Amino acid sequence: MAAQKEKPKYSIWDNVCWMMDIAWKEKGSVPIVCGLIALAAVALNLTELFFAPQILKKVESGAEPASLLLTIALFTGLLFLLRGIFIYLSNYGLIDRVFVRTSIIVKCNEKTNTTSYPNTLDARVLKLRDKAAEATDSNDRASEKIWTTLSTLLTNLLGFIVYFFLLSHLPPLLMLVVITTTLLSFFISRKTDSWRYRHREEEADYDKKLIYIRTKSESLELAKDIRVLGLAPWLKDLHASVLKLYESFIKKSEKQKLLGNLADVLLGILRNGIAYYYLIHMALNQNLPASTFLLYFTAVSGFTAWITGILSEFATLHQESLDLNTIREYLDVPEPFRFEGGAPLPDLSTGCEIRLEKVSFRYPDTEKDTIHEMDLVIRPGEKLALVGLNGAGKTTLVKLICGLLDPSEGRVLLNGRDIRGFNRQEYYEIFSTVFQDYSVLDVSVAENVASRIEDIDRERVRACLEQAGLLDKVAELPGGLDQKLGRQVWEEGVELSGGQIQRLLLARALYRNAPILLLDEPTAALDPLAENEIYVKYNEMTRGKTSLYVSHRLASTRFCDRIIFIADGQIAEEGSHEELWQKGGKYAELYEVQSRYYQEGRQF
Repeated sequence: MAAQKEKPKYSIWDNVCWMMDIAWKEKGSVPIVCGLIALAAVALNLTELFFAPQILKKVESGAEPASLLLTIALFTGLLFLLRGIFIYLSNYGLIDRVFVRTSIIVKCNEKTNTTSYPNTLDARVLKLRDKAAEATDSNDRASEKIWTTLSTLLTNLLGFIVYFFLLSHLPPLLMLVVITTTLLSFFISRKTDSWRYRHREEEADYDKKLIYIRTKSESLELAKDIRVLGLAPWLKDLHASVLKLYESFIKKSEKQKLLGNLADVLLGILRNGIAYYYLIHMALNQNLPASTFLLYFTAVSGFTAWITGILSEFATLHQESLDLNTIREYLDVPEPFRFEGGAPLPDLSTGCEIRLEKVSFRYPDTEKDTIHEMDLVIRPGEKLALVGLNGAGKTTLVKLICGLLDPSEGRVLLNGRDIRGFNRQEYYEIFSTVFQDYSVLDVSVAENVASRIEDIDRERVRACLEQAGLLDKVAELPGGLDQKLGRQVWEEGVELSGGQIQRLLLARALYRNAPILLLDEPTAALDPLAENEIYVKYNEMTRGKTSLYVSHRLASTRFCDRIIFIADGQIAEEGSHEELWQKGGKYAELYEVQSRYYQEGRQF
């Protein structure tokens, strides 16, 4: 059995009210302008409807030329006025509608930047995030286009009501034929036209692949590989194969659309033919004036358009509501961490003690704990090294310690209190961190170090760059501390090497000056001499702080007070370098293997 489609969390009415609420708070003119646009559109349509019949009526009655010209002038002036009002309102409301959409983008970005870290690892949340971004990324997306849809829907409803009373004098059978053929035409067209919408995820998949291939082909990072390894023909063939599948998809879509258009034309011929027959019959047998004949026939066509418009805009509103539903579901994603209220942090003047009690952690959809029943105490002011092979669980342990992850079992305590009781954002403030992943922005050196754009202590920035061993390099840059980094935004931007970026991140951590300094592989991109320079300065960097140094290079841990050797998510060994070396266990064995590469004449 096919899986049942999940019912949207919010109805169309719920989502319209949500958008109305945001609009009233941000730009109250948006709903009002939508209503005025609908009134102007209906008034303009009615003026156009009566223009020709009224002129013809004047001619039929033998009116004077002056009277005829006056009627033409009045209708022409009214058309110009109403058209001007309609265009003005449409343009006037555009900026405000963009502002409302932008406010929704701000909400989504704030959710993305502040949500609990486990949500950033959840595939469902990431999919909602991407769909929410898609629903807000242009003027034609639901978060802005819904105002056009609501305005057009209101226009069609008002027009339908006016035309219904206008045509109420026609035979009921003719009205029934008009309504029936219109409904048939709409539902057939909807069935065929919506084929592409129903397969939108397939189309999005093709788009994503094409964009990915194009982006990688233009990537500066891959420029060397593309040229040296000759990847260009392969990328070209890959692009062509995806494009061929996409073209096949488009052909299917256009074939469906053609069938719908054909049905619409045939039903239109039937509807107009019957309308012509009735109206001609009335003109011949009931002395229906030519002006009235023209009015009624034009009104029949317009009445059909109003019905189709109502149904079409409701269908569009339903689709847009689904997109808005995605945005709201993303904003409603629950937060496992506490970000409001919470217990105050304990007194940290005497230092920070981090304690792990029987802590286990398992990532979603995995069968094995990454960290298993670990007990660990990090004492105030201690220089602790976390070492082990890749995949041993070091980075996961770091994330548990600094509160990015909560244990699946057990507790993490700060000075004896469970960190889950604190405001998590306040807990983050006790850490200065350098993670493995780079996070340098295309802003100035000083702004990167201070992580702000105002109130930067430039002397402190220089001191931190000096400690990180980057001040001399920054002094050589054309802009010094104000030199822009990166070339995605700035043409004059400077690209730093991997090692220089790590030094910059280290300077940023030092500038934060938090009680606990946490360095996760901070020297991975440094050469041996530069790495040794960091080791020499480590005591100065960590003076008066608790520090955690994470590395898979065992030689980098000799300056730490205590070394924790992690294997398979557990503490395999702990002690000072000398104690672990004398013990002759896994640490000593791995240290011996690594040291061979630096000892002349040793056999590997």
